[in-house]
Amino acid sequence: MRTSITLAEEAYQLATLYAKGRGVTLSTAISEMVCKGAVPSRSSPPPLRLKRAPNGLLLFSKKGKAITPEMVKAALEEDDY
Repeated sequence: MRTSITLAEEAYQLATLYAKGRGVTLSTAISEMVCKGAVPSRSSPPPLRLKRAPNGLLLFSKKGKAITPEMVKAALEEDDY
């Protein structure tokens, strides 16, 4: 069935990421997401909060503790990479 819809920017971003990650079209991605959303899930994670940086990169909203370059370096040194 063909139809036109208007999505919120966040919904469009999530659907686009989902489509790219699954290797499907945007239409297929939205259909799958709608069908999954129609079935209640006890363990569904909270929705992701994405925002777009000025350079176009998608970022997660700040939540929790930030990871610094020093923390990454220390972790890499611990694991002997």
